[in-house]
Amino acid sequence: MNAFFRQLRPAILAMVLFTVILGVAYPMMVTAIAQVGWSDTADGSLIERDGVVVGAELIGQPFVSPQYFHPRPSAAGDGYDGSTSSGSNLGPTNPAFLATVGERVEAYRSENGLGVGTLVPVDAVTASASGLDPHISVRNAELQAARVAQARGMTLDEVLAMVSGHTDDRPLGILGDPGVNVVELNIALDAASRG
Repeated sequence: MNAFFRQLRPAILAMVLFTVILGVAYPMMVTAIAQVGWSDTADGSLIERDGVVVGAELIGQPFVSPQYFHPRPSAAGDGYDGSTSSGSNLGPTNPAFLATVGERVEAYRSENGLGVGTLVPVDAVTASASGLDPHISVRNAELQAARVAQARGMTLDEVLAMVSGHTDDRPLGILGDPGVNVVELNIALDAASRG
């Protein structure tokens, strides 16, 4: 029994020590560094208008009205639910996935007044891995621009200029493709409509 207690004491001390270091000190240190160096990002990159939080730069929102650019589909909960971030986990040959994508292609063409031969960007009909991505491809935004312009009573050139102004470059200049932040673009469109 003595050997048991001799081994138990260092195990408990190690657990307490590592809990304090890794469970308290390390998270506090990382939080402090993030707040000092990147406070906006650490606080969630929130977008405020007139003192009210209206969204976040890094989390998509479900816009469905014709006057708004629509984000890519979301598999996170009921759509863009940050507490259930996930993809669909259906593979590219899964019949349910293929049927869903086919339905989304038809709906996208219909709502944007596109012909049957128009290629639909993949990001318009598939969810991102997190289900929360606020960005769409530039091509996706260009195909939606005519619908948005008509619904808002704007010219196509005005809407395309706003798309261009809200297009983010490739991450680190070499990764991926440029993308359009739908949340920021729709907020800017609302502000332009009020102005």
